[in-house]
Amino acid sequence: MVRQPGFRSSPSNADVVEVQTIPERHVDMPYAPAIRVESPGDLLFISGATPSPLYHKHPHELHEHNHPVDIRDQTRLAMETIGTILRHEGLQWSDVVKVTKYLTDIRDQDGMVAVLKEYFGDWKPASTTICINQLSTQGARVELDMIAVFPRSSTSVGNT
Repeated sequence: MVRQPGFRSSPSNADVVEVQTIPERHVDMPYAPAIRVESPGDLLFISGATPSPLYHKHPHELHEHNHPVDIRDQTRLAMETIGTILRHEGLQWSDVVKVTKYLTDIRDQDGMVAVLKEYFGDWKPASTTICINQLSTQGARVELDMIAVFPRSSTSVGNT
């Protein structure tokens, strides 16, 4: 079997390649049908982020979870949490290869996708959207989890 050439590589990580089976239709897609990681590398699995602060008490204290109503504002809060984790690890949005999006109302998808584009720009990770009954805190309408790949040139910290 011959591997097809990738559509384009991530601008921050040449080992991450966007796959488009019909490249001329890529403008019609807000996500990549697939992402190929071309070398074994370190992966970062980012836990689900909601509009709640990353660090909050458990069991939940509702005063810590005062969410805005607008899906765009909720999505920005979740993306800011994820951005903090990416920056902490020395990664960029274009190192993200997979996004799983959980919505309590599927009609919020377009607003959420518009905010994701603000962060990802032209980079389109693989993506799945799931509509669910409710999230972990009252009023939360979106949760996002992601997988990112460290560029091969990154220096590992800790045991090697």
